[in-house]
Amino acid sequence: MTERLTVGTPEAMEHFGSVLAAQLRAGDVVVLTGELGAGKTTLTRGLGAALGVRGTVTSPTFVLARTHPRDGAPPLVHVDAYRLRDALELDDLDLDLAGSITVVEWGAGLIDQLVDEWLAITIERPTGAGADTDRDGAEADGEIVEPRTVLVEGVGARWADLGWLHAARD
Repeated sequence: MTERLTVGTPEAMEHFGSVLAAQLRAGDVVVLTGELGAGKTTLTRGLGAALGVRGTVTSPTFVLARTHPRDGAPPLVHVDAYRLRDALELDDLDLDLAGSITVVEWGAGLIDQLVDEWLAITIERPTGAGADTDRDGAEADGEIVEPRTVLVEGVGARWADLGWLHAARD
């Protein structure tokens, strides 16, 4: 089952991340797909804020994976799999998938070889839209922020019920 949302602003994308955070527990994997500037890191920033992670959530592009500790709770692991060729390279990162909440940007087609259940989130921005945020997620000067279409698909029994998404629509 796939659910569709419209997310109008970067702040609303962060709010969606906070709604998602309330559903997550150790062992959960979220796969984010979308072109550059779609809002993947903005969503993860909202998720991290709601989880109370230590450290700023930024794109892990150059380090591949960042672990954000939490006091007395499983850490958030934020992965950028853009430069990885296959699931073996992702597996070589030696991520603690069972003991962490893991968000993998660009992980479609890779994560399915490592886990049985995940939440797939695809963020689509309007065709021809430019990146509307800078590297820190702030609105870029002179750019128009355009709504995103967010497709959420649960894979496996863990994600069979997506009823919690109603809170993201409010």
